Amino acid sequence: MSSDLVRFSIAMPEDLLIAFDELVTRRGIAKNRSEVIRDLVRDALVDEEWDNPAQEIVGTLTMVYNHHANDLSDKLDSVQHTHHEQIISAMHIHLDAHNCLEVIAMRGSSDDIRSIADSLLGIKGVKHGRLTTTTTGKYL
Repeated sequence: MSSDLVRFSIAMPEDLLIAFDELVTRRGIAKNRSEVIRDLVRDALVDEEWDNPAQEIVGTLTMVYNHHANDLSDKLDSVQHTHHEQIISAMHIHLDAHNCLEVIAMRGSSDDIRSIADSLLGIKGVKHGRLTTTTTGKYL
């Protein structure tokens, strides 16, 4: 990807521009309109790559679960060991006497990562979870 910057103009309703400028302000002092627009375009391109089932992606699955649930830890471990080639790392955190947080880093095809996440999130006893993905693609 070329690092040369190309200028272009955008027309939008004033109220949308005001809301956008508020977003730019919330993103911090190091951000300006151009950088926030570049971030939004990259996000859209990453989302597009995620839709390609064969595209290599990386992702983190964050889960909260009750570790007292019957055989839950064994079931979670079993799924992770089955997919050891896609699972890069896992971090386990004890939140309180009953609840654990697990963060699992994965790398593989979009279809594989989505399937692994669904398998883990579907295990009885997992209270909440979310897969967050990005790509190793050319727009980063």
